[in-house]
Amino acid sequence: MKITIRHQTRYAYSPPAGRAALRLRLFPPQFDTQQPLGWTVTVNGQPVAPLHTAAFGEQEAVWSTREPQTELLILAAGVVDAKDGAGVVRGLQDYARPGVFLRATSLTAIDRALSGLAQEARCGSSLDTLHALCGLVADRVAYQPRKTHSQTTAAEALAQGYGVCQDHAHVFIATARSIGIPARYVMGYMAAEEDFHETHAWAEAFVPELAAWVGFDPANRRCPTDAYVRLGCGFDAEGAAPIRGCVGPGSKETLTAAVDIALCGAQEQ
Repeated sequence: MKITIRHQTRYAYSPPAGRAALRLRLFPPQFDTQQPLGWTVTVNGQPVAPLHTAAFGEQEAVWSTREPQTELLILAAGVVDAKDGAGVVRGLQDYARPGVFLRATSLTAIDRALSGLAQEARCGSSLDTLHALCGLVADRVAYQPRKTHSQTTAAEALAQGYGVCQDHAHVFIATARSIGIPARYVMGYMAAEEDFHETHAWAEAFVPELAAWVGFDPANRRCPTDAYVRLGCGFDAEGAAPIRGCVGPGSKETLTAAVDIALCGAQEQ
């Protein structure tokens, strides 16, 4: 299906920021089940083009200015043609070896409870284990918005028993890595039947039986479908952030964001 997306991020500064530099990963990559159509990214109305394709398969751009800025308005918009591949990611220009995604981060550090959850999920093949793990994470971490924050760790989310899609992804990633399965954090969009005006997060794990990465979305108890648009990935939420940057010191920053997602109709056969 074709999905229309408009993702606006606004940073306001008081007093004006003296300079700014941004690294943008706001370009949905092309692979077998995803094709961007007419995608554009602008900063304060200025078109921004990708600078290069990074090792994880996403295009990156850099924007900078030395002029005082009262705001930075970043807009990514376009249409993406998505197909249902049962969560399997093929054709992505990904040059990083899967083994690098066994590395733990501060947000995905393992503890006894996470390790125990991973052992509980073990059954049959790696793929069977990952499907079981997806369900267990959904069972143990209830979806409750505004109860966690950007620095909530996987261990904290599991101990608390609640969180949002970021926490579900972190718990899944930490537990998968603890049993030797490479896993990574994915940032993107999801078209839902109800109004959904936020970015979405899920996980991917490398399945040796398929020699491919497969997506798992514990927050929705499923693998990604043609309702999902993949934006980028990283070791955790911080590493997968679509916008990173720095501004001149001494300014107070206010962040607002809005995402509009709409279905354009069924995929043409």
